[in-house]
Amino acid sequence: MHPAYSVIFFTTASGAGYGLLALLAVFGAAGVLAPHTGFGVVAIGCAMALIGAGLAASTFHLGRPERALNAFSQWRSSWLAREGVAAVVAFAPALVFAAGWICLNDVSGVFAWAAAATAFMTLATVYCTGMIYASLRPIRQWHNALTMPTYVTLGLMTGALLLAPLSAAFGLYRPTFAILALVLVVAGWLMKRAYWRHIDATPSASSLGTATGLSAFGAVRMLEAPHTEENFIMREMGFQVARKHARKLRLLATLCLFVAPFVLMALILALGAAAALPFGVLAVVLAAVGVATERWLFFAEATHLSMIYYGRAV
Repeated sequence: MHPAYSVIFFTTASGAGYGLLALLAVFGAAGVLAPHTGFGVVAIGCAMALIGAGLAASTFHLGRPERALNAFSQWRSSWLAREGVAAVVAFAPALVFAAGWICLNDVSGVFAWAAAATAFMTLATVYCTGMIYASLRPIRQWHNALTMPTYVTLGLMTGALLLAPLSAAFGLYRPTFAILALVLVVAGWLMKRAYWRHIDATPSASSLGTATGLSAFGAVRMLEAPHTEENFIMREMGFQVARKHARKLRLLATLCLFVAPFVLMALILALGAAAALPFGVLAVVLAAVGVATERWLFFAEATHLSMIYYGRAV
């Protein structure tokens, strides 16, 4: 699939924003992170900004953005519509939670319930985003059991990486934050590694033979191409990245998204709170490069079944 930069930004920015907001809600309601007006404004504001920017960017790849609201009506059958509904619903408890934290420095009682609802709805939104791709049967690289949990894990992981330096900037850092980030980095790496192995080792069940119903008679090949030059479908649905480039980009994503943040979070644990801000910021910057690379590959390595019509293996 041709990587759309607006979708890459949407999935990475909103994933990190929802991950950060979910962790703030959980830690706030659990009493691990004391309510603090300045920190609440910056941290919750950062999460909301990432979510808002991501959702705004998601409309840029639509052919008719002015009709985006019509998608909400299809929530019974469309994961895209469910994602939109979940995203809107999540704002209600998030605003209550934010009001209690920022204005009253209180996350007990009704604000604790709002925090729990915020965490649930933010994770539900990221779940729906992952299911948009995991539910697409024509794209074998996406239609597997690893796509959705990898999306959710990377969202929480990038949110946890943001939490460490943000909390350190206001003197609220806890070793728990770095430990959680380490656990999520390892989980994210294991899932992404398994995903790459899966799409490399699992051949497509479809071919020209199965598409035409002639596979029983032997190998089926095209007599001639349906077009003399590439068309829109071939460019968008059959975008290809060279194997050697894919290997290099996977290595870059692994180093920036998993290896570097793991080392930096481990150093924060070893050196203490003083290292949380500088090393945490560096981890966030490197992870941003890594997750953008990972998401670009997620689209670039996916091939639609329609490419069989053009004689290309999928």
